[in-house]
Formats: sequence, C-alpha cells, structure tokens
Amino acid sequence: MVAVIDYGVGNLFSVEKAVAAQGVEVAVTSDPEVIKAADKIVLPGVGAFGDCMKNLQDSGLIPTIMERIEAGVPLLGICVGLQILFEGSEESPGVPGLGIIKGQVRLIDAAKPENRKNGLKVPHMGWNMVKAKEPRQPVDLFKGLGDEPFFYFVHSYHGVPEDRGVITATADYGGEVTAAVAVGNVQATQFHPEKSGDVGQQILHNFICG
Repeated sequence: MVAVIDYGVGNLFSVEKAVAAQGVEVAVTSDPEVIKAADKIVLPGVGAFGDCMKNLQDSGLIPTIMERIEAGVPLLGICVGLQILFEGSEESPGVPGLGIIKGQVRLIDAAKPENRKNGLKVPHMGWNMVKAKEPRQPVDLFKGLGDEPFFYFVHSYHGVPEDRGVITATADYGGEVTAAVAVGNVQATQFHPEKSGDVGQQILHNFICG
C-alpha cells in the first residue's frame, strides 16, 4: 500500500490517480496509523515553502514521517515535497524545513533579478529535458527512460544541497536546476511525475516496484 500524505496542500487527486495507475492500493491520508502501515510514502507539495511547512507542522504528521523514514520506508517527495526535505528556503526565511537534506532551497538562476532580461519565463513552467546522473541510487527512478527524458516543471526555487552527491538529476533553465535528489531511502523530484505522462508513470513504477 502506498500512502499519499494529505496535509492540506498538493495536487492530491492527480497524484492519487497516477499512483493508482500502477495497480497498487493507494491511500490519501492524514492518519498516522495508515502512514505507519504503508509500504511506501509519497509526500506531495505545491505553493510556498512556508505554507507547506506550516500545514505539515499543524497536521502533527512530522514525527510519523520521520519515524517511517528512520525505519527505512521508501519516501518520494514531489515538487515542494522535495524542497521541504531541505533545512530551509530563501522563499520563507526563518522557516525550518525537515532537514533530511543539508542545504537550502534557492531561487533558480532564471528567477534572479540580474537574469530577468534573459527572456526565460518565471516561474519555470512546462516541459524540460532532464539529465540523470550516475550512480543512480538507492533506486534508479530514471530506469528505462533513456539519457534525456522530458518532465513537467512548475517552480521558481530548487534545492541546493551542501553535498552535490545527493543530486540524482539536473535540468537546464538559464542555469543548472536540481531536478531530483536521493538520500538513503528518501528520493524526490522537483518536476511533477503525475503531470508528465508516460515518463512520469515510469518514475512512479520505478519508485513503487524498485
């Protein structure tokens, strides 16, 4: 069973539908007991970093999430669900993230004031080529997708880890963008697999079946 965490943010219906397409039981839930019973966990997120962290804090689910991660349960973060794995964000100064990944969430280069005349639209919204890095561990989310698949992005910020070795994929949008990260049993994508058609389904398949 895959638990999609419901803490009041995120494109839950689309995520639920996309995960269910893999032929597995899906529970969109804010119940700690359901999360504890899950084989795998999906942590979605949309909107501002601070709003997501406030909702997650208010939900009371952080201890359960951390407990399941420490127990080795695979977790997949999506979009702001990736960003809140970091220690904090320029978008919401003073708001701590989960701190699972050391580093900060920062404006992508295209969104910085000095680069706004480069003609790139901000937020970074639409399909963008992604380059997966080697080695692809612990689970190769990009297995079967070739060298340069395209995924759907909607964001102005991205994770900048202290250890670049946790970056498993990048994109280019007026500069390098962190597209995916992995630390132990925790993986996350800045792009939206649930909005990325067949390639997104392959990501979910690799996460669920890997």
